[in-house]
Amino acid sequence: MYTLALSKTFAARHFLIGGDWGAENTPHAHSYRVEVRMQAEELDRHGYLADLEHVRQALDSCVACYAQRLLNDLPEFAGINPSIEHFAKRFHHQFVNALGEVPCGMVKVRIWENETAWAGYEEG
Repeated sequence: MYTLALSKTFAARHFLIGGDWGAENTPHAHSYRVEVRMQAEELDRHGYLADLEHVRQALDSCVACYAQRLLNDLPEFAGINPSIEHFAKRFHHQFVNALGEVPCGMVKVRIWENETAWAGYEEG
């Protein structure tokens, strides 16, 4: 199984809803790190799992949608808690859409909200 991964850091803000989580209930920032990971059994005729530059552009476009934003204000978080679990799922869907028709096998997303805590999402 081949794996290709890229990561990028960015800052965004959020606040949690639906429970009493102290300071997490008020707007605060995280320095997020997102990792997108693609896996496939085979490479293309050039020896690539996917064109790295195309993957980088898709990742950059997704990060631009969230960087320096209050996640709670974005339509994809309407009525839900902007937890890193929900964030990972929404980022995954946006990233797959940004890739378009590029064959890239299985796509996995991990988002860290600090050095020790992350959540991931993959479909399959």
